[in-house]
Amino acid sequence: MALLKLRPSYKDYLWGGHRLVEKYNKEFDGDILAESWELSCHPDGPSYIVNGSYAGKTLQEYIDLEGKKVLGNNCQKFEEFPILAKFIDAKDNLSIQVHPDNEYALKNEGQYGKTEMWYIMDCEEGAFLYYGFKKEVSKEEFEERIKTDTLLEVLNAVPVHKGDVLFIEAGTIHAIGKGIVIAEIQQNSNVTYRVYDFGRVGKDGKKRELHIDKAVEVTNRVPISRKNTCYPHIASCDYFTVDCLNMDGKLMSSMKGSVGEESFASILIMEGEGTISCGGETIPYRKGDSFFMSAGSGEYEISGECEVLITTVG
Repeated sequence: MALLKLRPSYKDYLWGGHRLVEKYNKEFDGDILAESWELSCHPDGPSYIVNGSYAGKTLQEYIDLEGKKVLGNNCQKFEEFPILAKFIDAKDNLSIQVHPDNEYALKNEGQYGKTEMWYIMDCEEGAFLYYGFKKEVSKEEFEERIKTDTLLEVLNAVPVHKGDVLFIEAGTIHAIGKGIVIAEIQQNSNVTYRVYDFGRVGKDGKKRELHIDKAVEVTNRVPISRKNTCYPHIASCDYFTVDCLNMDGKLMSSMKGSVGEESFASILIMEGEGTISCGGETIPYRKGDSFFMSAGSGEYEISGECEVLITTVG
């Protein structure tokens, strides 16, 4: 099959809200929905196929049955599926955290590191997030500020607005602030080192685990530049390339593209509704939907009024 609609796995982390259910059509019965893992072959939260002969199977099962050719030539260098795409609803602040690079993560955690990008889908007025340091800090100062709860004083607080994009390379200290809904494209990893967590406790009544020693080892302790060097893409690195499509339904009501042999394509619907067609099949979409088109699927067309992230590898 050329066009697969996906159903996500859900995460009820304590900082989450309910907007993914209320505004993004997620079918979830709990009170807190922090994340939906929309494109995932990670064992901690796989995505499932909704349509066609593979309905009910995980995306990884589809790949295993069809072969890695469905991922494309650019993915053959990866032992595992290379990326993971999420929707994130931060009702409260996330922990101050950092992710390791491939070398450190493979050696110490047995999985890939985590470079990621964020697209701000929605946010409350005055919302901000933490992104790197205001100034260069020594290892000794970093450790001391963690111990004395003064780390926030040297972190770079970035106000955000709908449509903003941030690229978070492995080793960059960061945190999503409260009142923000994000689409996240990342390496296929679930390795997070918490540095500071506002003294919160988990479901077991205990303070959540911190990973200070590992964080100190992997954190880049200098300010991060937000230069946009990805044009014409909104994000691009060795692991993923992300483009944003906006159609107003009037001046632009359809867009044609092509999925070649180089890479599969992931389609995340952040706003709107319409149809997506590929390989002789047409499927309706609405806000919050996720689709996978295998490498070599050929021409596709997205019609309607929408805001879409299109992700490929390479």
